[in-house]
Amino acid sequence: MRLIQVAQRAVDLDRAAAFYSRLLGSEPTGRFDPPGLVFFDLNGVRLLLDKGAPTSLIYLDVANVRSSIEEIRASGAKVIQEPRLIYSHVDGSLGPAGTDEWMAFIEDSEGNTVGLVGREPTGN
Repeated sequence: MRLIQVAQRAVDLDRAAAFYSRLLGSEPTGRFDPPGLVFFDLNGVRLLLDKGAPTSLIYLDVANVRSSIEEIRASGAKVIQEPRLIYSHVDGSLGPAGTDEWMAFIEDSEGNTVGLVGREPTGN
């Protein structure tokens, strides 16, 4: 069994599609309006922006949380929580051993919270 799709509330599809296009660096793979759906492909998992979906908290893997937050802040998006080190992977049980996991939170164009997660070599 594997995760195939995550739905996120999108009140304004155009605004949400533009926000996620910038954030993900890719264009939607499909749009169906009506009924009000926009899809993005996240390496085989569909991100569905849906007018009828409840809000959900999603976490996206980014190369560098700190630089991603600066880019997002420059675009005018709201930063909810600044980047912080949350875990050092010592044994590889939750992530690659020898890496530090950083996390930050932003608010998307629709008021949903999005977590940004990145791993860097320990001590960077």
